[in-house]
Amino acid sequence: MRLIFPLVIVSLLAVGCNRTAENVDNTAVVRVGNQVLTRTEIADNVPDGMTKEDSILASEHYIQLWVKDQLLYAIASRNIEDKEKIDQLVENYRKSLMVYQYQEQLINEKLSKEISEGDQKQFYEANADKFQLDRPLIKGMFLKIPVDAPQISKVQGWYKSGSASAIENIEKYSIQNAVVYEYFFDRWVDFSELTDNLPVKYENPETVVKNNKFIELQDSTYCYFLNIREYLLPGDQAPFEYSQPTIKEMLVNQRKMDFLKKLEDDLYQKALDKGQIKFFTE
Repeated sequence: MRLIFPLVIVSLLAVGCNRTAENVDNTAVVRVGNQVLTRTEIADNVPDGMTKEDSILASEHYIQLWVKDQLLYAIASRNIEDKEKIDQLVENYRKSLMVYQYQEQLINEKLSKEISEGDQKQFYEANADKFQLDRPLIKGMFLKIPVDAPQISKVQGWYKSGSASAIENIEKYSIQNAVVYEYFFDRWVDFSELTDNLPVKYENPETVVKNNKFIELQDSTYCYFLNIREYLLPGDQAPFEYSQPTIKEMLVNQRKMDFLKKLEDDLYQKALDKGQIKFFTE
């Protein structure tokens, strides 16, 4: 098997390097008993963009695992003593999985829509202690520009100004020059999400946002400009808008059990009314 793999993998190199409809098909690569592994399945399990060497290793590894899995399954199928028990367990799991997926679908479609913004605000106000920040939030603007981009000195003035005309200039400039441009004067953003784009890591981010209205950094490749117009610190109450996804999830979880119980009761009663349930008595 080891000697055969390299010959098979050579024909599959395109799978890892450039997966397209032309180079992926259902051609059989290896057969174990009645089971066949195709190029398409290997393609689906080998990441895109790999080097030639990594593509060979990944494809070979997947084929080995697949072959061993088929051999183990075949011997287990021949020697397992209680196949009916296995079948029953599989059927029970299938039923549980389908019921769970259907319940989640209903919750997303119906229960989530029933939670109004008024309900969310009421919950937020009644549970203010549950919405305390554990990290800094900011409002502002962020730019990441190549060091050789034109008119960087003008960008330095624009991003600090924050006026309507400056924002317009930045937006026009960013179309052709910025690698990253984020405008969030109107919404709260987790400061740690922005620092992922910066060439430095801050040990005390709350001190940074508190003491810096503007942050300018540069490495060998990019210039970074951050305007911090407003900030909130750990311990402050999280804004309602920022907390809404969490609030909605909490309210859904609160009402979930009642919703599912009502669903089950309604289904049961309708089935009784339609004569779909029949009890047998002696």
